[in-house]
Amino acid sequence: MSDEPLYQQLVNEWITLIQTGVVQPGERLPSVRKACEMHKVSPSTILLTYRTLEDRGLIEARPQSGFYVKSAATLPLPRMRRQSAAHHAGEVVDQIEAVMTAQTREDFIDLSLASPRGSDFYPTTRFKHIMGRLLRQHPELTTDYPFPPGSERLRRQIAQRAVGWGCVLAAEDLVITNGCTEALQLALRACCKPGDTVGLESPTYFALLPTLKNLGLSVIEIPTHPADGLSLDALELLLSEKRLNAVVAMPTVHNPLGCTMPAEAKQRLAALVNEHQVPLIEDVPHADLHYDGAPDAVKAYDRDGWVLLCSSYSKTLAPGFRIGWIAPGRFLREVTRLKFASSLAQPRLLEETLAEYLETGGYDHHLRLIRRHFMSQMEKLRGTVASCFPAQTRATSPSGGCLLWVELPSGVDTMELFQTALAERITIAPGTLYSAKGRYRNCVRLSCCYPWNPAYERALRRVGELAGEMAD
Repeated sequence: MSDEPLYQQLVNEWITLIQTGVVQPGERLPSVRKACEMHKVSPSTILLTYRTLEDRGLIEARPQSGFYVKSAATLPLPRMRRQSAAHHAGEVVDQIEAVMTAQTREDFIDLSLASPRGSDFYPTTRFKHIMGRLLRQHPELTTDYPFPPGSERLRRQIAQRAVGWGCVLAAEDLVITNGCTEALQLALRACCKPGDTVGLESPTYFALLPTLKNLGLSVIEIPTHPADGLSLDALELLLSEKRLNAVVAMPTVHNPLGCTMPAEAKQRLAALVNEHQVPLIEDVPHADLHYDGAPDAVKAYDRDGWVLLCSSYSKTLAPGFRIGWIAPGRFLREVTRLKFASSLAQPRLLEETLAEYLETGGYDHHLRLIRRHFMSQMEKLRGTVASCFPAQTRATSPSGGCLLWVELPSGVDTMELFQTALAERITIAPGTLYSAKGRYRNCVRLSCCYPWNPAYERALRRVGELAGEMAD
């Protein structure tokens, strides 16, 4: 019999399981209660075991979730060096179209899409039951014309949930939109006119670029840190020089970096746009996927209504419903008019279905499950990138969601990598898509929102091999 304390024996067993790969990075350890039953020991012994493993950097505690195996791999943060412009705006838009076309191919393995496909990730059965009952009891939901600002019941639920982001909103402050994409378009049209200049994070969400081009708006890229988000010093300089007519930012679970601005930075951001009276369009469709629960929005610190908050349920509940929303602050009247003129309103049946789901509970439980899933997948993704991609590869450490920004050695052109992978039926998102000037040519956005199966892992490892060949 070993002379070591019982907890140390359990620590040694777990170390062996982790080091031999029996337990993989991102896997959840048994709950304290279950571990007690397995080993016939007290809760204090299990807690001491887990705390010792945590102190050694082998596992981590996640709030309201449990203990998880950490990735042994370490990846430094991307350097985010400002590269010279590689393409003009028209070429970037063409590249975006090429990638989006590839994403529609069902026979391809897609390592790039920002939201999962398939009913396993969404409460589709619950929606089916709610929708069926609503159709039986309220057939007028399919026959009456809907009008802006949309279902009051749904807007009331959104306002109530916004309290969790630190926002005090009423149903009357909101307009329902056709996904977050339309919310962003309405916000830009309400705030800007053709020829105006919009400040964007760099890198930024690529779908913004064709939108801005179509609206006749110019872009100034603002440096963005892979951990702390938008450079407020750079923004303050641009605002003081009166070079911006509006700003679009994703301060919570950024796409593509995955970072979240600290609370004090969000306060400063709100103060800056209020002081200079320049609209901030706050884009937060991934905020509910923050691993520790959604933190405060910049809108929570908005004093005079200069922050237009935009989001949707496409990333968390029902992509096919295309239900988004906007809290446009002082631009409410203009946004409502624009919504009426552009697309009238969203289907009432879908609005009421979503409203009832939110009203009757279950969303928080669903979020806990999907956050836990993405956290586990992200550990595996970062571990695979660290072990299979070329030396000098860097990557972000996302605060939530399923997106990883990877910086490859300078010799790797990810647009060329995209074409090479495409020939093998693998889709990635090259870094040049995320800059109006085509910067970040050696960067790529990867996604881990799909089931982690052998086909996905083989595709990921193959992209690493191809990148390694280009780096040699």
